[in-house]
Amino acid sequence: MNFNAFDLNLLRVFDALMAERSATRAGERVGLSQPAVSAALNRLRALLDDQLFVRRGNEMVPTPRADDLCGPVREALRAIEAALGPPRGFDPATARRTFTLLGADFFSMLLMPRLFARWSDVAPGLTWRFLDSARGDVTRLLQDDAIDLALERPLETAEPIASAQLFVSPFALIARRGHPALSGVTPGDPVPLAIYCDLPHAIRSIDGTLSGMVDDALAKAGARRTVRIALPHFESVAEAVAMTDALAAVPRQFAEAVAERLGLTLYAMPVDVPAPDVRLYWHARRNDDPAHRWLREAVMGLAGELWG
Repeated sequence: MNFNAFDLNLLRVFDALMAERSATRAGERVGLSQPAVSAALNRLRALLDDQLFVRRGNEMVPTPRADDLCGPVREALRAIEAALGPPRGFDPATARRTFTLLGADFFSMLLMPRLFARWSDVAPGLTWRFLDSARGDVTRLLQDDAIDLALERPLETAEPIASAQLFVSPFALIARRGHPALSGVTPGDPVPLAIYCDLPHAIRSIDGTLSGMVDDALAKAGARRTVRIALPHFESVAEAVAMTDALAAVPRQFAEAVAERLGLTLYAMPVDVPAPDVRLYWHARRNDDPAHRWLREAVMGLAGELWG
C-alpha cells in the first residue's frame, strides 16, 4: 500500500463503523450518505486486503483485523483532532517553561527583578532569562526563537515582527551631587546651554557610537557637546558621572531609581529632546500563543504600573 496516496478520510469512516456497526448510522456520524460509507468501506477492504466488517443480521461485525486496527486508528484520530483544535490555555501555576527577553540594563535592573518576585511563588515552574541588547539583531533573534520578547526603543523591523508601546521614556540630565559648575542651577531646572556644552559627557552606546538623539537636538539649536566616554550600560554611565564632572542624558525612570544610591542630581535638558517610546517586540507567529500572550500581558502590566 502506498501510504502517501492513502485517503485519511477513510479512517474516519472506519472509526464510525467501529462505533456504530451500521453504515447508515456511521454516515450520520461523519456527515456522509449510506452509499458513500459503503464505497469508502470497499476502498478500505481493497487497500487492507481484509473484509473488515461482515454483516450479521442488521449489524456489521468487525473482523479480527478490524479489531486490531480499532485502538491505534482511534488514538491517531484523537491526536489529530487535538492538534488541530483550539490551543490549550496557559496556566502559570503549573507551566514549566523558560522565557527569554532582551533589552538594556535599564530593564534588567528595574523590571526583571520585580517581574520575578511577582511570579516566583505562584509560577515556580517558570525560568526567566534576560539578554543584553548587544546580543544581536532583534528581528533575527525573534525569527530564530532565540528570544521571546525584546524591549527596545523604536526599531526598523521586518513585517512579521509585531510591537506595542510599553511607555514613554523622557530624558533626564544627571550630574554628581555638588558639581562645582552647576552650583548656581536649581535641581530639576534646565542646565544653561553654554555650561552644558562646556562640560564632558558620557553616553550609553552598545556599538561605540559617540552621538545620538541628544546631538540631533543640539544641532538644531546650533550647539554641540563633547562626548568623552561611551559605555554599553546605563549603570556604568551613571557610575562614570558619579565619579567625574561628566554629565549624561539617561531615561528619567532610571535616573530617579539610582540617584540616591550613586549621589546624583537630576536636571532638565537645555534643549528639547523628543521623549522616545519604549516598545515591546515579538514575532507575529506568537500572537495567539496563550503562553506568549500571558508573558506579554505580564510584562506590559508591570511596566504600566511602574512607568505608565
